Amino acid sequence: MLTLPPKVTPRAFARLSEIGAASQGKALRIAVEGGGCSGFQYDIALDDPKDDDLVLQGEGETVVIDSVSLPFLAGATIDFTEELIGARFAIDNPNATSSCGCGTSFSI
Repeated sequence: MLTLPPKVTPRAFARLSEIGAASQGKALRIAVEGGGCSGFQYDIALDDPKDDDLVLQGEGETVVIDSVSLPFLAGATIDFTEELIGARFAIDNPNATSSCGCGTSFSI
């Protein structure tokens, strides 16, 4: 079965460039963990790439996703948003059947 890989928007790569992730030798890690108010939650952090990561690159920056989280993020879009309540990396995940109000917790 063929699944679409996650994609990263130019806006997300531009924000990584603004904070200097690559110049620090870091990548933006997107992971899915059990927990949160909806069953799963996203863990988003600057981290070192690992051998089994999916590597997505653009504008000299890198986003990595571990092999366990990858099926949960198939076809997802990783973006950066700025709203009145704050700025954050956001994930539009077509696999999520519901999510919490803050957007960091979801269910499948």
